[in-house]
Amino acid sequence: MSMEYVRSYYGVPAKRGRQVRLGLGFGKRLAGKGGVITGSRGQYLRVRLDDGERVLLHPTWEVTYLP
Repeated sequence: MSMEYVRSYYGVPAKRGRQVRLGLGFGKRLAGKGGVITGSRGQYLRVRLDDGERVLLHPTWEVTYLP
């Protein structure tokens, strides 16, 4: 599945290079951290957090897309 699929199926503005912020549902370790979308893996987003950690995120769960 591609980024285009993620955008159309979930109705989110996910694109490579777009900044995101993680919500409180991620707990103390990840909540509130920011990062950049680097791609997709299936229905998930690959995100490189500002501290260098890489995570997979569901496009609609606790993710805020920044302008």
